[in-house]
Amino acid sequence: MSKLPIGIQSFEDIRKNNYLYVDKTKYIWDLIETGKVYFLSRPRRFGKSLFLSTLEAYFRGGKELFRGLDIEKLEGTREKPWVSYPVLHFSLSGGAYDTEQGLIDQLNNVLINAMKEYSIDSSAINGETLPVRFFNILCALHDATGRQVVVLLDEYDKPLLTNIVSCPDMEEKNRTIFKSFFSVLKDADAHLKFVFVTGITKFSKVSIFSDLNQLKDISLLPKYGAICGITEQEVRDNFQEDIDALAKSQGLSQKAALEELARMYDGYHFSRSEVGVYNPFSLLNALSDEYLGRYWFETGTPTFLYKKLVESKRSVQEFSDGVTATESRLGNYLVDDYDLVPLYYQAGYLTITGYDSKFKTYTLSYPNDEVKYGYLESLIPIANASYQAPDATFSADKMIGYLRDNNPEPFMQMLQALLASVPYYEGKAPVNEQQWRNILYAIFVVLGQYVRSEVHSSRGRSDCILENDRYVYIFEFKQDKTAEEAIEQIDANGYAVPYAASQKKVVKIGANFSTKMQTLDKWIIV
Repeated sequence: MSKLPIGIQSFEDIRKNNYLYVDKTKYIWDLIETGKVYFLSRPRRFGKSLFLSTLEAYFRGGKELFRGLDIEKLEGTREKPWVSYPVLHFSLSGGAYDTEQGLIDQLNNVLINAMKEYSIDSSAINGETLPVRFFNILCALHDATGRQVVVLLDEYDKPLLTNIVSCPDMEEKNRTIFKSFFSVLKDADAHLKFVFVTGITKFSKVSIFSDLNQLKDISLLPKYGAICGITEQEVRDNFQEDIDALAKSQGLSQKAALEELARMYDGYHFSRSEVGVYNPFSLLNALSDEYLGRYWFETGTPTFLYKKLVESKRSVQEFSDGVTATESRLGNYLVDDYDLVPLYYQAGYLTITGYDSKFKTYTLSYPNDEVKYGYLESLIPIANASYQAPDATFSADKMIGYLRDNNPEPFMQMLQALLASVPYYEGKAPVNEQQWRNILYAIFVVLGQYVRSEVHSSRGRSDCILENDRYVYIFEFKQDKTAEEAIEQIDANGYAVPYAASQKKVVKIGANFSTKMQTLDKWIIV
């Protein structure tokens, strides 16, 4: 069995303590040989921090740590291999970024530690402002070592994302600090050996991207599609014994275990290439626990994403069906933009599933079942920590049973109670039919039924058609109207016609949302 490095982001720790390491060092060689300043966007817990730790170990000349890895042979072709360079590693994953001094202290600590490490006299560093001191320290490190400086900036966007919803003013202040501090890199080019920046989201108006003219964004390039994450081949090459153990624990064949792992955690594509990757955090946890859980999704909250969903009035079913975006839209995110696709893609809730070379557009959808069902469940009241069960206690088994046995009346009663308890964002009830449909669609999908929403027919489109082995349920929902009008629309538009020849019984359900009651107030079952 492998010694799996769950939650370990230190390359040195992994190598010295004999944890399993999936070799990504060939990417380091390629980056160094072809450029100097890079940016990489990937979702949280996808291995960005480990990759920067690997870069730091390489630039510090840690030859022993790389024995047996791809880069060992490549580095051996240099006239002077394993040269050590001074490294400034800014890791912004933690910090009090909702305070005036939080980001400044985090940046300043890195500079102070660097001066101590390289015995630089702090009194010799001129400049009262942090950016001036940063520039002077870069110069001093170059002079003291005779070698250019490597700058690694991990999770640059954490100080922005922390405040973007709760405190926009602080987000703007942190953005200003970024502008003054990292704009120094442009003028310090002669003192820089290599610069690598990572983050979840590429904010289009953050100056680090506009000031560093030479910065290359590799986030969507096919050659770097697997720089983070684990490919199918890497799974088979590195985790054979762990897969066997999972299969035995779950009562599956090895083939079936691989299929279940892929269904849950594979499917991420960060370029137009066909090569996809598994979520490394979830994969390692699943193999360690010998259990297929929702590890990645449960480590974060989609509150910010849900807020954007409410503002955009988009249908969540679009994410299942597939949405499109251009490369320029995927690569940038505007804070005041209501287009969810770039944000959802960069955050890992959508992934590339197709590419149209003629129009240069990408198609995106959920990457796998962990993300799809985890996200949809987050829209349902029972997934919210503040949820208080209504009198008609929600039970997925009960609701499925009611539909299986053609007993829709208690199903609708339970649905009414469930909707009445929705802890809406900031206490606000849905203000349009689409927001109601998003919650309903999520409920039906999570119940494990076959559900289609807004299905097109020759004369219109129904809100939702739900099928099981014996019945077809056709739903039409109105807001502040009548259930009778909903039934009339089902009949007038012939939503039941496609099922006339089916052996299944068709059940028509018309219902009305009352914004005053904040739930269904009446329904008719035919």
